[in-house]
Amino acid sequence: MKSKRNSAGNISFATISEVSVLLRKREISPVELTEHFLGRIEKYQPALNAFISVTRDRALADARASELRHKRKKPLGPLDGIPIALKDNIWTAGILTTAGSRILRNFVPERDATVAARLKNAGAVLLGKTNLHEFAYGVSTENPHYGTAHNPWDASRSSGGSSGGSAAAVAAGLCVASLGTDTGGSIRIPSSLCGTIGLKPTFGRVSCYGTVPLAPSFDHVGPIARTVADAAILLAAIAGYDSNDPTTQFQPKLKALRIRQQISAQSKSRRRMDPAMRLGWPREYFFDRIDPEIRTTIEAARRTFESVGATIEEISLPHVSDGDEPSTVIALAEATHFHRQSGWFSARAAEYGDDVRKRLELGAEVRAADYLAAKEACLRVRREFDAALENVDAILAPATPIAAQSIGTKMVTIDSKEEPIRGALIRLNRPANLTGHPAICVPCGLTRSGMPVGLQIIGRYWDEPGLLAIAAHFESTQPALRPPAF
Repeated sequence: MKSKRNSAGNISFATISEVSVLLRKREISPVELTEHFLGRIEKYQPALNAFISVTRDRALADARASELRHKRKKPLGPLDGIPIALKDNIWTAGILTTAGSRILRNFVPERDATVAARLKNAGAVLLGKTNLHEFAYGVSTENPHYGTAHNPWDASRSSGGSSGGSAAAVAAGLCVASLGTDTGGSIRIPSSLCGTIGLKPTFGRVSCYGTVPLAPSFDHVGPIARTVADAAILLAAIAGYDSNDPTTQFQPKLKALRIRQQISAQSKSRRRMDPAMRLGWPREYFFDRIDPEIRTTIEAARRTFESVGATIEEISLPHVSDGDEPSTVIALAEATHFHRQSGWFSARAAEYGDDVRKRLELGAEVRAADYLAAKEACLRVRREFDAALENVDAILAPATPIAAQSIGTKMVTIDSKEEPIRGALIRLNRPANLTGHPAICVPCGLTRSGMPVGLQIIGRYWDEPGLLAIAAHFESTQPALRPPAF
């Protein structure tokens, strides 16, 4: 079958919805589509290092199976035949799953993670496993074992982390969409730095079974995509109760079509939102220390919301900073517990990268009393967010206080104060992990140097449809983000 799409760029940066239409009309076949993306990976992987492994044989087998279904006019849904990638801490049966580590360099799971199985059952085509910060325990994806993932907007800059390979692959048009994991911002940070949509769902909405854990109290799995509608399609496919993961809860099934209808209703007019829409603008914490360019861009996003009819209300979150140290204590303790329990940290400590090993050593020093006190502090912050979200539909904030920095940067200066880049990138994302509220990163502009800026929108528990609708309305007011010229 000869594709009617002669411009490779159109396909490379097309959305799930656009590609799905082409597949259903048989203007391109799943095999042609898959070969196209495999070709792009082969061409650009040396420069970007977004993948740890490329599953060419599996991808083509998936594509051939999808092609048969399309020929019979019985596709499984909007993801059938769509080439995707998975972060390499997500188990894939029969396929290497390293978690970006030397320790798991030969680990081939016998079972799929729940999210991998659900995407397979939806007909998605797996192109490969993406690069990440070792064991997802960092924000740069400067991986000592598999190399650094580079930002497609400027290959000298960081793609962020820990899902840096997933965001770089989507931004560079090496796959249509991907999944990442988020424990302290690891979906939203690279999405902000690479100019993609990154959604961290409500804690318990998506199963983490079969995902190599970091800190189970904060771990989430979620989509990285080109558009809000694409994120909705992926979320609907992977969400739902899983008996293998006790943190998941029974909730009404998310249906991609229903979410997209809600998004469409909200986004139909660029001029007006629902006049009852109220959005919160935090007085504390989120705007305390951010780069002036980021502040200007986020304030412009606020004016955009006001111009289309949303009411912006200042809200108070006076104790959100109280969760900073407790969330660190919990993450340190839980990460070290997992690595001790596995036997790796005691027997194979020398095989960890320096930064991860040092953090695991710090986790060994956390006392039980401090861990329990930290859990109580997190509950107080969660209640504060709940109270704020009783009066507003969502909260607006920057996704990161800085744009992507040069690879290897350890310290940054913001408002004349120097701080570790790790702390700077986690600082604004950590609260939603601590509380479990859903949060999405949406591109909202470029810096003068041409690097993406991300707007973070934090929603109410279990209200991903409402959160996605707000994000999509904002997205509809923005000029299309051109593909990076890497």
